[in-house]
Amino acid sequence: MSQPIANLEVAIKLGIKEDEYHLINQKLGREANFTELCIFSVMWSEHCSYKNSIKWLKTLPRDGAKMLVKAGEENAGVVDLGNGLGCVFKIESHNHPSAIEPYQGAATGVGGIHRDIFTMGARPIAALNSLRFGKLENEKTKHLLKGVVKELAIMAIALVCQR
Repeated sequence: MSQPIANLEVAIKLGIKEDEYHLINQKLGREANFTELCIFSVMWSEHCSYKNSIKWLKTLPRDGAKMLVKAGEENAGVVDLGNGLGCVFKIESHNHPSAIEPYQGAATGVGGIHRDIFTMGARPIAALNSLRFGKLENEKTKHLLKGVVKELAIMAIALVCQR
């Protein structure tokens, strides 16, 4: 079975920038095949590596006297509130999966946040979801919005029922 064509045009369609495409080929010592380009596309995506947002995430405070668990040490950071109380904070970036399949993409994002809060021994009391969709008159945008909001509502109900 032959693989689909792999070239710069295909790489760009997969979300790989031109300089990244050349770096991949340089590191491999040859032209990447289609399967390899797909793997790099996923691993270097916003979903897996915070490709576009990492520069902004690095500007957030990650250390300090009130940090019981620093960002990146565990599943989530913990801030000392005093009197033996801590507050667990977690962020997640899952715009891309929601753009492909809104219902399960939202479940991945919100579910990942709550999973990491639970694994720290805490319970969520609020979820601040910053959602971006695009022009609401676009049918694709309407589909995405409906699927994401539906999943977020179901997860909110599930959390309330667990209390």
